[in-house]
Amino acid sequence: MTNNPNPNYMAFSRILLKLSGEALEGSLGYGIDPQRLAAYAAEIKSIVDEHVQVAIVIGGGNIFRGLQGTVQGVDRVQGDYMGMLATVINSMAIQDALGKQGIRSKLLGGIAIDPIVEEMSSDRALKYLEQGYVAIISGGTGNPFFTTDTASALRAVEIKADAILKGTRVDGVYTADPEKDPSAIKYDNLSFNEAIEKDLKIMDLTAFSLCKENNLPIVVFNMNTLGNLLKVVRGEKVGTLVK
Repeated sequence: MTNNPNPNYMAFSRILLKLSGEALEGSLGYGIDPQRLAAYAAEIKSIVDEHVQVAIVIGGGNIFRGLQGTVQGVDRVQGDYMGMLATVINSMAIQDALGKQGIRSKLLGGIAIDPIVEEMSSDRALKYLEQGYVAIISGGTGNPFFTTDTASALRAVEIKADAILKGTRVDGVYTADPEKDPSAIKYDNLSFNEAIEKDLKIMDLTAFSLCKENNLPIVVFNMNTLGNLLKVVRGEKVGTLVK
């Protein structure tokens, strides 16, 4: 790892990367875009090559959302489990893409699916991380009524991550949606209390509270900008740091 060039930011050696399912849609607007998948795998390889321990949690919104299913008449519990299975599909896709980059990974989950997904435990995940594998953690928390935001916070605490890196399509947290309001102002740094007081939708409240209680920093950054992930783990001033 390089020296931290900015004292207001932090360099990380073990991270949890949170991606939305929609991020995999790329230019297709649905499902999984092979080009976007390959680009993300290359970005992840760049930090694995720097000996950063990496865990990944990805949503399933590009395939199915539990709440969306409820609107369509699907039972909420059943819909949430369907959403968990969607995260397994996305996680398998990430695993395949990493393999093509020569990166070893293990697929764990809140729901064990033999022989595809091993049951998630902190001991198992930590063992794999220390052996140099990327740990891809699917299936949410394994329980309905919890989002993948909450799952990512839970898993980050379980593996004693230095931070959650939330990869999005915007370059940080703003006073308003920058895609809708051109006058929105970007925050470079925020405290947890400031983010709560300003009602900034960084993660859902359950996830955010878990991060706050465990002093787990969150970096929100644009995952679609080449090189950003590597800059974040090196402690460069990219995105918005919440701590």
